[in-house]
Amino acid sequence: MDEYAAFAAIYDDWASHMTEDVPFYLELVREADGPVVELAVGNGRVAAPIAQATGKRIIGIDRSPAMLALAREKAAKAGVELELHEGDMRDFTVDEPAALVYCPFRAMLHLPTWSDKRRVFERVAAALAPGGRFVWNSFVFNPRIAAANDGVWEVQHGIRHRVDHFPGDNRLDITLETGGSVSLWWVTKSEWEGLVDVSGLEVEALYGDFERTPFDERSGEFVWVARKPA
Repeated sequence: MDEYAAFAAIYDDWASHMTEDVPFYLELVREADGPVVELAVGNGRVAAPIAQATGKRIIGIDRSPAMLALAREKAAKAGVELELHEGDMRDFTVDEPAALVYCPFRAMLHLPTWSDKRRVFERVAAALAPGGRFVWNSFVFNPRIAAANDGVWEVQHGIRHRVDHFPGDNRLDITLETGGSVSLWWVTKSEWEGLVDVSGLEVEALYGDFERTPFDERSGEFVWVARKPA
């Protein structure tokens, strides 16, 4: 069963507010000297324009057939080729060391346990060439926001949905009125630091947004850049 099929159908509208991440990841891809991997490539929202702008080899991994079908369509419309693979990012491998692995739009939060995330970090560390980077972003859990939207139906870009929070599981469920639901498991700063540490990577930078603003106690987003030691 493809749990993301319902979101694939409305994904361009759902993600239409997220535009500032593409230039950020584009700059990192331009700096990468070697293959680039996008984990949770989705419908190609980030990968297709980056491939078009750089002409570089972009390897996309996603476990949703519906999302990958849309990514192929988006790549064709952009006149680019994406190397797309259906698979779980907890088990991905590459045929040559990657210069950059990135995971946009908070997709790491779709993994339910710390152990699941650790598996991804270990696979990333194995896939990267020495000096290669791993970059991802996620929201900073804010209890005030959670209290305000818990169980509330709201409309985002014409899409009616609700968010339900389950603090005991560090989880929130997003349910579409039209059907379909996905879960996200939020992660603290120290947990991210632990994942970097156990995988043998090193933190290069932590930003509070895609403008590279230094992260502080007021930040609402984690934008992490880690590096495999040379």
